Amino acid sequence: MNHILYGFTLDGSGGGRPLTEGLDPAQSADPYWVHLDATSPDTKHFLKHSMALPMHVVDGLLADESRPRCDVFDNGILIILRGVNLNPGANPEDMVSLRIWLEENRVITTRFRRIMAVEDIVHQLQEGVGPTSTGHLVARLGARLTERMTPLISQLEDELGDLEERLLESEPHQEKDLKVLRSELVRIRRLTIALRRFLSPQRMALVTLSNASADTPWMSQSVTGRFRDVTDRATRITEDLDEARDRCAVSQDEITVRLSEKTNRTIYVLTLVSAVMLPLGFLTGLLGVNVAGIPGAEFPKAFWIFCGLLAAIVGIELWFFRRKKWL
Repeated sequence: MNHILYGFTLDGSGGGRPLTEGLDPAQSADPYWVHLDATSPDTKHFLKHSMALPMHVVDGLLADESRPRCDVFDNGILIILRGVNLNPGANPEDMVSLRIWLEENRVITTRFRRIMAVEDIVHQLQEGVGPTSTGHLVARLGARLTERMTPLISQLEDELGDLEERLLESEPHQEKDLKVLRSELVRIRRLTIALRRFLSPQRMALVTLSNASADTPWMSQSVTGRFRDVTDRATRITEDLDEARDRCAVSQDEITVRLSEKTNRTIYVLTLVSAVMLPLGFLTGLLGVNVAGIPGAEFPKAFWIFCGLLAAIVGIELWFFRRKKWL
């Protein structure tokens, strides 16, 4: 039974008894939870025959790629949720998915990669402080998936706040520092967008689940309230990501403006230099024509007089630029 990672029967008081090897979970008289390895070749046969699930549910539990959603059927609810990838060496934005089939007396979950939130629930059941019903179990899973996102969101906000502070303290002319800040900002913004891409539909899935639980007779009001709490947490995280995305946009605009100002200043200086040199170049080019009749060609001091004239022209130009406040 390598395809079964965890199996527990719920005693209704927060504890769980492990399903012994060789025991068919479908024969259990108590509500139970089975957590399966979706990568195992035996999982599909187990779901279809031992669990007697319809094919559309089996396909939903074993789909390679799927966005968070909640589908309500007559005999149960199919929920697909996402969580940050907290496995060693993994990127948090490479999110892991948890697929859940919820009925009154059983919960079936599948995963492709290790999920820390599932292990949290296992520890709670082993210590006798776990969920008391199938609906409570799914609410706990949703809550743990959401809670484990909180440190990452807080870290993102701290990094963004530090970046904004460095941006305010940086010198406008330090192009190298601005480019470093821009690369860090791009990383934060990319992570924010990747997280929000899954958390936004996940919030809608939790809203659907919360509404469905209110209309399901075998779910208590306390479980419905827990689903609403999880939905509120997911909504706050989505709003935090929206705020972080907007802050990234503002900071990126500020960096772009500063880099543009530096470029504009450089162009402005070059324009002034060109304006100063333009009449000088015209005069030197005119007098440098190798034809007869150039004034001063026979006069020994003509060169120095011409240099003085050029200096006077430069002085007049600088005076004019200052008067127009171009310098």
